[in-house]
Amino acid sequence: MSADRSPHSPRSLRGSRVALAGLAAVFLFEMLDNSVLNVALPTIGRELHVGATGLQWVTTAYSVVFGGLMLAAGAVSDRYGRRRVMLVGLVLLGLASLATAFVTTADELIAVRVATGIAAAMTTPGSMALAFRLFDDDERRVRAITIISTVGLVGLAVGPTAGGLVLAVAPWQVLLLVNVPIAALAFVGIRIGVAVDDAAGLHRVPVDWAGAALGTVTIVLALVAPTRFADSGLDDWTAWVATAGAIGAGVWFASRQHRAEHPLLDLALVARPLVSSGLAYKAATGTAVAGLGYLVTLHLQLAWGWPPALAAVGMLPQVAVLVAGSAFVGPFVRRVGLGHAAWSSAAAVVVGLAVYALLGPLGYGWVALALVLVAAGMRVVGVVAGTNVLRGLPEDRTTIGAALVDTSSEVASAVGVAVAGTVLGAVFTGSLTATPWSAAQRLAFDHAVTIGGSVLTVLAGALVVWAMVRAGRVREAVSPEGQPAEHQPAGG
Repeated sequence: MSADRSPHSPRSLRGSRVALAGLAAVFLFEMLDNSVLNVALPTIGRELHVGATGLQWVTTAYSVVFGGLMLAAGAVSDRYGRRRVMLVGLVLLGLASLATAFVTTADELIAVRVATGIAAAMTTPGSMALAFRLFDDDERRVRAITIISTVGLVGLAVGPTAGGLVLAVAPWQVLLLVNVPIAALAFVGIRIGVAVDDAAGLHRVPVDWAGAALGTVTIVLALVAPTRFADSGLDDWTAWVATAGAIGAGVWFASRQHRAEHPLLDLALVARPLVSSGLAYKAATGTAVAGLGYLVTLHLQLAWGWPPALAAVGMLPQVAVLVAGSAFVGPFVRRVGLGHAAWSSAAAVVVGLAVYALLGPLGYGWVALALVLVAAGMRVVGVVAGTNVLRGLPEDRTTIGAALVDTSSEVASAVGVAVAGTVLGAVFTGSLTATPWSAAQRLAFDHAVTIGGSVLTVLAGALVVWAMVRAGRVREAVSPEGQPAEHQPAGG
């Protein structure tokens, strides 16, 4: 990256604390939103008289719109201003969240969730891009992104528990109204702490709106198809139609990007070693983490019969590592470099998933070990893989780069849940939620854990190996002074 911004960059994290507070609030919203809402789904179902399908769309509408619009929003941000688009998105987030107070039907709530997803697509990729652009050296970039991600992970860890306590004394709408002060904090922090976009740093070519539409359709269908497979199994024709549509739209999108004079996404940039390997590391982690989370939740509460409170305690090893691990990310990266940190942390996630798949049914100790390994790897790769992607892109394409990182993780997470759910549906007999299970059902679940976990391990492992090979001869390190030294193959 060029150093021509250094005179305008903060010399320390303390000097950027207002901006970091605003950016951290954006990431807190992303982590907190769906996790808090999930706690309230039974209450929402009762009060709005909505069944399982309606409740599914309450959560899915947000995820699909968020994932589908990220590339388009990232492209618009790179052209019209990252700070400007983020501030508009935060206003929309505040208004959409405020509208929750007036919701009386499931359709109205789904509409609110769609608007919230649009706001998330406008704000979330920009949080990483703006944090990256605050500094000119990789050490402070890693530290800044670590701080932002720590705030979000704390919200993710305490959100469900706090949400349950709030529901005991207040209506469920309060859980979404909390986004209003978070959006206000983020708006003030970014409005005051982040400089106005420099026109010279914006991508000046026209937006490829047709490419944006194709990209959105591709990602939306790629998110819907795994969900349908997980819910209804391999016999669901709508899942196969969505899959075929995603493939067709994806091929059309790629073809257009090759032919367009001003493509939405320059595929030559995505093919750069730092970019493609970073996206693969994020996809591997998303696949493994989502699949593990889905299976472990069912394992503790249904297979072993743990009550929800005890199951929450059982997840504490993962929560502790995610929250406390921030102190170790920076020193670890300084010691081994961004490249080695990326592949080793992604490999730790794959190893943790393998431990669960092969040994998890034998006892909680193995489950706890798997949670710790996955959380430790996830904690590091979430920072360094994204940083590597942004380092590999031109300065005027950082927001769409961040959008690519989030999109790869979203789609991979959907695939992880789909694989785990489809295998479980094929192996398990009877009603999954009708407890207590028979001995045969518990054995079938153990087989599903082994088969599904192994499939996900192979898939995530293949992505990690491909990323390592793709990175090729890229060599980099962060010196004690925080200055990167990088060697990248010609054409990368």
